[in-house]
Amino acid sequence: MAHPGKAMARRQRGRLYPLHIHIAYLFTLLIFVACSVIGWFNYHQSRRIVLSAAENVFERTARQTGDDLARLYGPLETLVELLVHHPLTTAPDLDSRLRSLPMLRESLVKNPRLSAAYVGYPNGDFFLVRSLDNAAVALAVGSPEGARFLVQSMERQGLHGEMRRPTFIFYDEWLQELARSHPADYTFDPRGRPWFQRAADATELVRTDPYVFFTTREVGKTFARQAAGGAVVAADLTLAEISESLADAGITPGTQLVLVDGQGRVLADKDAARLSAASARSGGRPPQLADLGSPVLARLASREVLPLIQVDGRYWHSRALPVAAAGEAPNYLLVAAPEDELLEEAVRIRNYTLWVTLGLIALAIPGTWWLARRISSELKDLIREAAEIRRFRFDGAPAKGSSIWEINELSRSMNQMKGTIRKFLDISATLASERNFDRLLARVLQETLASAEACGGIVYLMPDNGRGLLPASLLWHEAATEAAENGGEDEAGETTTTARIVDASRLPGLAFIASPRETHPLLLAAQEARTQVLEVPPQRPAGMEFLDSEGSALVGQPVLLVALPLKNRAQEVIGVLALFLPGSAEAPAPERISFIEALSGASAVAIENQRLIQSQKALLEGLIRLMAGAIDAKSPYTGGHCQRVPELTKMLARAACEADSGPYAGFSMDEEAWEALHIAGWLHDCGKVTTPEYVVDKATKLETLYDRIHEVRMRFEVLKRDAEIDFWQQVAAGGDAATLRQALEAQWAVLDEEFAFVAACNEGSEFMAPEKQARLQAIACRTWRRTLDDRLGISWEEGQRKAHQPPATLPVTEALLADRPEHLLERAPRDLMPAENPWGFHLQVPAWKFNRGELHNLSVGRGTLSEEDRYIINDHIVQTIIMLEALPFPLHLRQVPELAGGHHERMDGRGYPRGLKGSEMSPQARMMAIADIFEALTAVDRPYKKGKTLSEALAIMARMVQEQHIDRELFELFLRTGVYRQYGERYLQARQIDEVDVAALLA
Repeated sequence: MAHPGKAMARRQRGRLYPLHIHIAYLFTLLIFVACSVIGWFNYHQSRRIVLSAAENVFERTARQTGDDLARLYGPLETLVELLVHHPLTTAPDLDSRLRSLPMLRESLVKNPRLSAAYVGYPNGDFFLVRSLDNAAVALAVGSPEGARFLVQSMERQGLHGEMRRPTFIFYDEWLQELARSHPADYTFDPRGRPWFQRAADATELVRTDPYVFFTTREVGKTFARQAAGGAVVAADLTLAEISESLADAGITPGTQLVLVDGQGRVLADKDAARLSAASARSGGRPPQLADLGSPVLARLASREVLPLIQVDGRYWHSRALPVAAAGEAPNYLLVAAPEDELLEEAVRIRNYTLWVTLGLIALAIPGTWWLARRISSELKDLIREAAEIRRFRFDGAPAKGSSIWEINELSRSMNQMKGTIRKFLDISATLASERNFDRLLARVLQETLASAEACGGIVYLMPDNGRGLLPASLLWHEAATEAAENGGEDEAGETTTTARIVDASRLPGLAFIASPRETHPLLLAAQEARTQVLEVPPQRPAGMEFLDSEGSALVGQPVLLVALPLKNRAQEVIGVLALFLPGSAEAPAPERISFIEALSGASAVAIENQRLIQSQKALLEGLIRLMAGAIDAKSPYTGGHCQRVPELTKMLARAACEADSGPYAGFSMDEEAWEALHIAGWLHDCGKVTTPEYVVDKATKLETLYDRIHEVRMRFEVLKRDAEIDFWQQVAAGGDAATLRQALEAQWAVLDEEFAFVAACNEGSEFMAPEKQARLQAIACRTWRRTLDDRLGISWEEGQRKAHQPPATLPVTEALLADRPEHLLERAPRDLMPAENPWGFHLQVPAWKFNRGELHNLSVGRGTLSEEDRYIINDHIVQTIIMLEALPFPLHLRQVPELAGGHHERMDGRGYPRGLKGSEMSPQARMMAIADIFEALTAVDRPYKKGKTLSEALAIMARMVQEQHIDRELFELFLRTGVYRQYGERYLQARQIDEVDVAALLA
């Protein structure tokens, strides 16, 4: 049965008015839609009417054009029919023919479209009367001023008409002769003209096809008929009046109207000037549509007469209407009218309707706005509240209620949402800011307990094998019992929520929850990936003993347990969060559970991030130690250097942070700086991975991949054998054996002593004084004979080096010690320093990558390394910087290349590879320089030297301070804090730890 209070609330809620009836824009929308529909209907109706009217005009124009043709043809046909019976057709000469001039003048005056009337006689005579109203015609025939008519006559005499007498006579308007000429170039013979021939073959009047009149350049036709005596009467008709009639059709200004015959020849055009120009270009033939230069008419010429065509982005309505003319094939009137001109009025009406619509909307807006404003003020408050939430501002006053049910519910929900988001963001920010994993787990519990108002909680995490759950963190509210007794408040009226973190790993029965125990609620929450809520009785079941552990406020009480699965981004369960509430408490409301689940999701992501970061750091640490170990294992000459330097550097840095006086009294390092120093220390010699082992381990001057002193020894052996052979040859030749034996043994002794000297030079243990180098040069001048080809059985690379010199003819005499061209190895382009040198290195690069010359190496002044070898050794720090700067370190580790690459710099700027001064180096980089030197001096795992004692190493370093090799202040800190002794006790042998006079070293 429904609760009466809820029923009353529903009835009260029913009297509230929905918000949608107050939405003001509905009225505007209705007006706009109504006016738009009306405007659309009017426009389409007007368009239909206009196009229908245009169609009627097209058809009427076609009929009118047919009537105009009939009106033009009729008078000319009548004239020709009359002239056939006129005495002019039989007049024998010019004088008798001129008697018909008044009658022909009258015909030309009465019919302006009559271009000329003429008669062609069977004997080749010709008589023509032409009007000179056309200026072009008058100019062409050279008429005098005032001339109105021209008579063109051709008379022929002789048996075969071979004698011609052409005559041009010019008359004024009243037929008064003005001029007469006899042009010799006028050779016209009517008998060869088409009109004469067609009329001669016909029994009735004929019409020629349209053509361009030669004199006037107008399109026209010729009407002709043969008289009884064989003469042919003809008259020329121009069609210009049809063009004028088309121009007067008055459809639209841009309408194209053209009259064509069945063969597409243009007879008339609305644009007479265009037709005249096209006729002038056509070379005597009537122009085609394409000759008019109109893209629209060109489309029509291609037989594409469609109701609607598009040309250059403009739509045209086109028609091809037949125009009948009696006695000839039908012509066609082509019409193309631009749609925008046809529909101009319809568009104007449409636009007018649109403006009316906008006007109505403009009038309706103030009224609807006023009405909506009265009911929307509360909605605007909510909008402002939402804007504040969007800006993540949650400190404003809560939204007020409303008499409108929807707004009232929205206001209440928004207040709840604001509080939830604020709390969720605060908790998420708190979790995201925590980088320590253990503190993160405690913070997750603390925030979740506060949100759920729980007494305690525990976090279980799933191990990598995914077979169960391991306890990770447990937290209790110590004052929960007292708070419950005091109503949750202290004497000041404030709730006390003191938290206590318990080491969960020591709790009994929770070391591991095995998968077979499926009834355990925490395991169910993980396996089913959903929240579990159940009551735990005072008699705790197995696995729940921690509820009565130290710090619990629920000892011996029933407990309401809420277990929530922790899911990562992939919705995979990574653990369980369990909350403990007193058994007397009500179960959390569904919305509270939803919030806690969302919070647990954020917590799970934070936990996963930290675990991922931890695993990534562990992986990085493993890779770093792997590389350092590989470098140390690569050569016994470095021993455990890469592993001890970072420890000594951190010991010195720790001493600097703990200093309470002196220059490092205020020095400190945060967690990120320690991480950068740690990585830089382990990777400070990572460039050695690129250094050839035989260079690092070069124990003698002639050593490469093997010690070449053996080759030199064999040459001495050859010299001794040659001396013995020479001895026996002299004995065989009769020499004194005893004397020769004594000389042989003396020579052997010299060779043995010289080899011993060369071998001593090879060891590099003594300084090569100039006199030693001179003796070495003298020994090198000894020669030996080689009989075998030294290019057999060698590598391709060595063969390429030897190929620079031609092979010697065997046997060949060679120096005992030599610097040969094949001993020089060029530096590959990839080994050259780029011109831009982005790292700022300042190193003198030798000309050759390797110089394996025997004299060159044996003459090295100190040690075993040549200039080229020493550059390769020093290049390890260059490669270290290049390799580290190529790594995508995060921002807090960007200092790693600088820290790792500065331990060979000097305080006076004479170090390498960048030549930095002490002021240009960070304190940590200077610390690493001290650690690197001290470790190298005291190392006991290098086969080529004995590790020095503390006092010996520190004495050397004190001299280095005087030479500005290392930092004085850090060295003094190194001594005063006893870091050197702490290191010695951890890594040095007992014999090395002796007494050190710190005061003397500091003096």
